[in-house]
Amino acid sequence: MSTVRVDATGLTCPAPVLELARAVATAEVGDVVALTATDPDARVDVPVWCRLRRQRLLAVVELDSGWRFEVQRVR
Repeated sequence: MSTVRVDATGLTCPAPVLELARAVATAEVGDVVALTATDPDARVDVPVWCRLRRQRLLAVVELDSGWRFEVQRVR
């Protein structure tokens, strides 16, 4: 299991979720994608995307300037 880091800081909706989707698509099952985003919409969009795509949202960490989402590829 490895961690893939994706920096979507400064990008606006829907770009952070699109970057997440690309990273998850190339990750192996069990890998974690750590997405950093500053767009406030990502706070809602990432959990919804995880639920719709049946991926596991492990953590949402509030940073000084945005959030880090940790998503595990499960399928």
